[in-house]
Amino acid sequence: MPVIRKTAHIGRGLVLVLYLALAACSRPVPPPEVTGELWVGTRNSPASYYIGANGEPAGFEHDLIQSFARSQNWSLNWTIKNRPESLFELLDSNHIHLVAAILPQTVVKDRHLISGPVLFETPIHIVYRTRERRPRSMAELEDKRLALIIGSGHTPVLMRQKRKYPGISWAALENVWPEELLAQLQAGQYDAVVISGMDFDPMRSLYPDLGVAFDIGDTQKIVWALPPRSSQAMRNALARYVEQARKDGTIRRIHERYFGHVRRLDSSDILGILQRRPLRLPEFRRHFQEAQTLTGIDWRLLAAIGYQESQWNPLATSPTGVRGLMMLTGQTADRMGVSNRLDPRQSILGGARYLALMKDALPARIAEPDRTWLALAAYNQGQGHMEDARRIAQARGGNPDSWADVKEALPYLSRGTYSNVTRYGYARGGEALHFAENIRNYYDILLRLEPAYDPLINLGSKEDALGTPG
Repeated sequence: MPVIRKTAHIGRGLVLVLYLALAACSRPVPPPEVTGELWVGTRNSPASYYIGANGEPAGFEHDLIQSFARSQNWSLNWTIKNRPESLFELLDSNHIHLVAAILPQTVVKDRHLISGPVLFETPIHIVYRTRERRPRSMAELEDKRLALIIGSGHTPVLMRQKRKYPGISWAALENVWPEELLAQLQAGQYDAVVISGMDFDPMRSLYPDLGVAFDIGDTQKIVWALPPRSSQAMRNALARYVEQARKDGTIRRIHERYFGHVRRLDSSDILGILQRRPLRLPEFRRHFQEAQTLTGIDWRLLAAIGYQESQWNPLATSPTGVRGLMMLTGQTADRMGVSNRLDPRQSILGGARYLALMKDALPARIAEPDRTWLALAAYNQGQGHMEDARRIAQARGGNPDSWADVKEALPYLSRGTYSNVTRYGYARGGEALHFAENIRNYYDILLRLEPAYDPLINLGSKEDALGTPG
């Protein structure tokens, strides 16, 4: 009996602890200006919040919210839900302070929530399979299989279209992410889908067979949502931050990080790397991974450089004399200790060391990923011309440590407009811009298709680790 009573007592204690814990969880969160904690609801999507290749949270809205919280000296807590409705429920019950999930302003107002300042505007695309006849209007989608995602804000737009074109109908999909919607379109489950530009643009490199047929309605104003009972201090802080972030270029720089390069490749470029990856990359993968071990640079970024330079052809030679898989000049090869530029292992290791050198030459204050993008342009044009481009960016009122500002300055290297601030003279800066942005796209593709390499985990044979000497 005593044992039974003791067990019952422990059971009641556990129940009490659980009850108190649940009660604490169900308690509305106080305003962030009181607690110093900002609670944000979001959903997994390329534009909102996702876990990046380095294992850290990323996304346009993630970075912008993080910047906002930092400006207020608030700590940041995230709640991730798949359904917008679940996020709105948390907002209605005051368990979070705001929702950041690529929300159209119309959706926020229809829910009788408080709309934050407009962050950006995005078009509404009708996307189709490019191997089929392109529809040019909603009239051509009558009696076709059309789909959209519930909570995207696109239903009211289609309802207005239906008044003019009664024959259109659509499937409204729940708990589907934008990438899944595009995958279903590519697989032939639908003839077209409705999707925002912010959701489609990051996916272009994965779906080269899909394209924009036309846009419908007005652009969507994207905002963050706050509960009706949110504090005025919170609303004022958000309004002041967004206004300042527009003025100082914060929004533009974060937008560039995620979307500044995504439209540069055409479908043939994307198809090219997708087709060559299984045919050519396996032969050189271990060399790229060895280069990562030696330099700390992600092997997939190095492979993206190799593809941009030679399409992974170890015998490539240009009319100007650059040669090999990483297309090294004779001078660079000598500097990096490469005796045979046509040997793929030597070329890859030499190219990796040279990129590492370009990164090390930049001021220590420049953070990632800007540091890498600037180093890529220097890899193409040389460190001297990169420094000239940074001086031009500064002369134009920009930030010389920001890729978003330097990329706008690079084309001026081929003009005399800023000759008074350059030291190294003429350079084909537009070529360096094209080079870096293409590599960013190829890197995105390889990040999704190729696994990360950890030399402490991926322990193969000595030959696999070191490669076969050429």
